[in-house]
Amino acid sequence: MMTIAFLVAPEGVEQIELTEPWKAIKQAGGTALLVSTEQGHVQGFNHLDKADHFAVDATVDSTSSAEFDGLVLPGGVANPDFLRTVPKAVAFVREFFDAGKPVAAICHAPWTLIEADVVRGRTMTSWPSLQTDLRNAGATWVDQEVVVCNAAPSTLVTSRKPDDLKAFCQAAVEAFG
Repeated sequence: MMTIAFLVAPEGVEQIELTEPWKAIKQAGGTALLVSTEQGHVQGFNHLDKADHFAVDATVDSTSSAEFDGLVLPGGVANPDFLRTVPKAVAFVREFFDAGKPVAAICHAPWTLIEADVVRGRTMTSWPSLQTDLRNAGATWVDQEVVVCNAAPSTLVTSRKPDDLKAFCQAAVEAFG
């Protein structure tokens, strides 16, 4: 059975980009655990409007990639922008790549991947405004609903936006398989 970490900031995660992949992991028989930079709860958002709260299962200080089979990075603008400023969160992301474990990132989440210096040589997609950032970090950016890049050391699944969630969830579950 797969155990997947969902890394989110205390505030600013795009709720549907958290809840839909979470459901997909659970429906595939896996366990989804919410990891954040602080204990307690995280605040979801529906674009700019506050939505639901979600209980944190572990913090980046109390866990490591060794406890998981893969990582999901939901988007929202504020979520990855915050995470990329927290060294332990960036290190947590990098651990998955160093260990060769699959990672799935949607929308603005590749900002955290850029900070972790794991996009060089990869083909990927994102929210369109990140394409220059990704190219400058050494990635090849494409405009597709989902991209699965199997470049060593680990599989990376990326998607552009909430409209791509069905394809993103399917590809992520297959990668975590």
